[in-house]
Amino acid sequence: MLYLVTGVAGFIGSQTAMSLLARGHQIIGVDNLNDYYSVALKKRRLEALVAKPDFKFVDLDIANHEALLALAERPLIDRVIHLAAQAGVRYSIENPFAYASSNLTGHLSVLEFCRHAERKPLLAYASSSSVYGERLEAPFSEDAMVDKPVSLYAATKRADELMSLTYAKLYGLQQIAMRFFTVFGPWGRPDMAYWSFTDRILRGQPIRVFNQGNMRRDFTYIDDVVQGVTAIAEQVPNLSGLDRPHRIYNIGNNKPVRLLDFIRYIEDAVGQTAKLIMEPMQPGDVPDTCADISRMKADYGYAPQTSLADGIGIFVEWFKQQGPDYFKAGEK
Repeated sequence: MLYLVTGVAGFIGSQTAMSLLARGHQIIGVDNLNDYYSVALKKRRLEALVAKPDFKFVDLDIANHEALLALAERPLIDRVIHLAAQAGVRYSIENPFAYASSNLTGHLSVLEFCRHAERKPLLAYASSSSVYGERLEAPFSEDAMVDKPVSLYAATKRADELMSLTYAKLYGLQQIAMRFFTVFGPWGRPDMAYWSFTDRILRGQPIRVFNQGNMRRDFTYIDDVVQGVTAIAEQVPNLSGLDRPHRIYNIGNNKPVRLLDFIRYIEDAVGQTAKLIMEPMQPGDVPDTCADISRMKADYGYAPQTSLADGIGIFVEWFKQQGPDYFKAGEK
């Protein structure tokens, strides 16, 4: 099959594209290579993809609807995996309009792309665990009310789900929303805690620990996430009988870990003790995340395989081999 993968130079996008190529599919990958974090890192991810004969890269901003519609291969695309977005909870406080362009206009552009395509491709798109907000009951079920986001990033992701539900109702557009839970691993994002903690511990610099360490996260290793995305991409979706052919799936690990325990895993892998600066909760953050993955397991056989300790160990070894200075945020 021929897939359109948006955000293909991103962390999940690049690894998903590589997995689909290895399984014999063709990929049209689009990305605008913005400088929210290291463009050099994004180009490094792309190097492995462009070397593959069944991969084509298009430098394109999905918010540019006309450019997206002009893709020459558009009539031949079987499925769309939409992973492009402006990421980062904290950055949404500093630069809110970047989220309106990429996450709102960009998502609408992809919806219109699929709506007007001859083959009406299945659209599998990235949502986020952030939509659950400050929930107290765990694990988080896809059927839970998610009407109280605590960050603009979360609000844009919930808005994407609502737009998709509307397009499913109006046009019968088949869609799968994927709520990702704290994805980590090699080739990840420099703005994520596991990356910055590793970097600072190796340099002997202190790390900031928010909410006095009273937080839990459902860390999910990249290979497990890609396994889930690939399963959704390749299988016929279970959407029969739905008034709106749209389903939501959590892609997480269902094993939340306390922040201080998470730091200990990094210390063990690095072989150094972290210097901690305890701080209050940051605006837009949430105390806990925990994915109910029973629906994903039942429909797609999803079963995470990589523990946090093993995944952190793999990341730290990769990080040391690459050299952290090369991937500084904002580097061109």
